[in-house]
Amino acid sequence: MARYDFASDNTAPVAPEAMAALMEANGAGFTSGYGTDEVSRVAADAIRGWLDADAEVRFVASGTAANAISLATICQPFEAVLAHEHAHVCTDETGAPGFFGHGLGLIGLAGASGRIDPAGLVPPLARPDQPHWQAPAALSLTQSTEYGTVYSAEALQALIGPVRARGYKVHLDGARLANAVAAGFDPKSLAGLGVDILVIGGTKAGMPPTEAIVLFDRDLTRRFDARLKQSGQLPSKGRYYSAPFIGMLRDEAMIRHAAHANAMARRLAALMPFPLVHPVEVNGVFVQMDDAALKRLQDAGWFVYRFIDGSVRFMCSWATTPQAVDDLGATLKALA
Repeated sequence: MARYDFASDNTAPVAPEAMAALMEANGAGFTSGYGTDEVSRVAADAIRGWLDADAEVRFVASGTAANAISLATICQPFEAVLAHEHAHVCTDETGAPGFFGHGLGLIGLAGASGRIDPAGLVPPLARPDQPHWQAPAALSLTQSTEYGTVYSAEALQALIGPVRARGYKVHLDGARLANAVAAGFDPKSLAGLGVDILVIGGTKAGMPPTEAIVLFDRDLTRRFDARLKQSGQLPSKGRYYSAPFIGMLRDEAMIRHAAHANAMARRLAALMPFPLVHPVEVNGVFVQMDDAALKRLQDAGWFVYRFIDGSVRFMCSWATTPQAVDDLGATLKALA
């Protein structure tokens, strides 16, 4: 039987704090619907406190929906979003940003280990507007990146500054924001850095399917709930999406679990006999491995992916155990 411990951090079960909060919400009985309930208010307040920001907060079912709806909110159909060429919105969402944004485009930018090279912003920002291409109107950033690296606040500012100077909006995909925070990034810096709309990942952080959309720019809230409803992302029982955030933000459980996942990745990296391709800064380990070795690993019962850049990816989660890491390490050593 295949083991999926390291296939992704979304293969893990739900953390007990999130499940307990769901049970608490369920025990509260009848309540109003569509996110107007007390549970959703408390969850939104918890997120506002965590970010130290007076922002609007909504809860949706998936990161793809959260990202696509967010980009559609800040970009017209005849415009485009700047993003790293390997960002999730560019490679793993089956055209959802363009679908939800009725044709908005994506402009892929290069950069080592998932971080956009600031020099890459210069050409698209300098191009004159003309009616035959989708000019950029927004920037999408990912923290932590698809390759498990973390932007510093200064690095984010170097990218956000030139975009904001042109009046463009900024989206941040925080599917693994908790892991970046556990690695030292301050979430309270985001509002001051100029992020307009943020997605906080719940699913990869140990929750059931749920993501939070944070609108730092309150002007974006006009008819935003109608956009969610049209997109099938305004659930009548919204408290079941919001409640897990209460449990996971209480007593910093989300960051504690993310720190554990990060630590397990470091443990695995220390045991890894294959060359590392990217720095191990959060909960992912990316290695150079040929097809024959990958096949032997899969035949040994460990299911992992070959990633976009050709490396093989191992993801740790809140539920990864030291024993699982050691077992995998022993298998890898035997393969190598």
